[in-house]
Amino acid sequence: MAKLWGGRFQKSTDKKVDDFNSSIRFDKRMYKQDIKGSVAHATMLGRQNIIPKEDSDKIVAELKNILNDIEDGKVEFEIDAEDIHMNIEKILIERIGDAGKRLHTGRSRNDQVALDIRMYLMDETADIEEMLIHTLNVLVDLASDHTETIMPGYTHLQKAQPVTFAHHLMAYFEMFKRDLSRLRDCRKRTNVMPLGSGALAGTTYPLDREFVASELGFDAVTMNSLDGVSDRDFVIELANCLALVMMHLSRFCEELILWSSNEFSFVEMDDASTGSSIMPQKKNPDVAELIRGKAGRVYGHLMGLLTTMKGIPLAYNKDMQEDKEPIFDSIDTVKLCLPVFCDMIATMTVKKDNMLKGSKGGFTNATDVADYLVKKGLPFREAHAVVGRMVFYSIEHDKALDDLTMDEFKEFSDIIEDDIYNAISMETCVNDRKVIGGPAKEVVEKAIADAKEFLAQQ
Repeated sequence: MAKLWGGRFQKSTDKKVDDFNSSIRFDKRMYKQDIKGSVAHATMLGRQNIIPKEDSDKIVAELKNILNDIEDGKVEFEIDAEDIHMNIEKILIERIGDAGKRLHTGRSRNDQVALDIRMYLMDETADIEEMLIHTLNVLVDLASDHTETIMPGYTHLQKAQPVTFAHHLMAYFEMFKRDLSRLRDCRKRTNVMPLGSGALAGTTYPLDREFVASELGFDAVTMNSLDGVSDRDFVIELANCLALVMMHLSRFCEELILWSSNEFSFVEMDDASTGSSIMPQKKNPDVAELIRGKAGRVYGHLMGLLTTMKGIPLAYNKDMQEDKEPIFDSIDTVKLCLPVFCDMIATMTVKKDNMLKGSKGGFTNATDVADYLVKKGLPFREAHAVVGRMVFYSIEHDKALDDLTMDEFKEFSDIIEDDIYNAISMETCVNDRKVIGGPAKEVVEKAIADAKEFLAQQ
């Protein structure tokens, strides 16, 4: 098959080179964006009298027909045509002849592909933003049911202080909310139109770039033609945003994997999870494990993109074809993981009694004993030392701090009174932490209310 770019070549391209060079197997997913961009470009060419208006109209009409045929499954793309851009242009020329040959006037595949990838990523980012909003709603709904469900909070995976499950869930709300903000911010830098940059040096045709940008919904046009065709910052930035989404999913999944173990027994996965082929008692947290595993591939794509771009001189180089598969797979992975994650946490059973029991072990109220002594007048450092000795004593005698008798408490400090027992109960430990951002029920309920208000505005 004769190449659309083959005028200066005297030999046919080697079949292996055709296969190696072709990107149609993965960039065909951008057919809508390619056609939409070509429609806007052709319309502008006619408006500017760069090509005859009747040819412009023919091109636009047939491109819309091609779009319908692709979506109806009537079009088969060809490897020999290399990519989605050349495939569509080839079909157009076959259908309307010489008029179709005028479409590429004033543009290059370099700025065309830069346009398509920006448009595609903005569309996909919008979908992921909706998924994140759904995830935030699921977290808020679950948190609303657990403002009184006390559980241990950890540092170094050692029990530290009691919190509530709602407080823990709302920590992830904040993380995913930042992910949403990052994606929206990334879209601002993606939403800049490169078409008109040509191969690298613009064009001598009087293109109306602002018109095309307006037609396609871009906020601005690129201000340097070299940068316009060779910039992939927006791809890498999105890959980073997606890696952070996966990191947050993976962290929560790691906790769910631990919590569903017999050692923790804080949650139980729904029966829709999987079992073992050999051990009949098993209910495996496979969904959580797979999400945790898939985070690694998204991290790898980010590093791959950075490595691909790090040594490329201006302007366009064929290396940049390698930007698509990693970002496409990162998008697909995130879009696969978010819905199943939401279903998983919405259907799991939360074992409130075990969480409460877990919070009472590990001396999670030790800080509250120290705070009690400070409020009675003891300097904090002295209080810290006193409680350290209490903990050592309690470990030796296999007791919790709130199991100590008043006589035992008095051995450590004579300022301790009967009110110590209420001061260091799990409920008091949680609900006296009323500082903004704390785990107290009233504070968490305010955070949930604020979250619902935020989501109502999305």
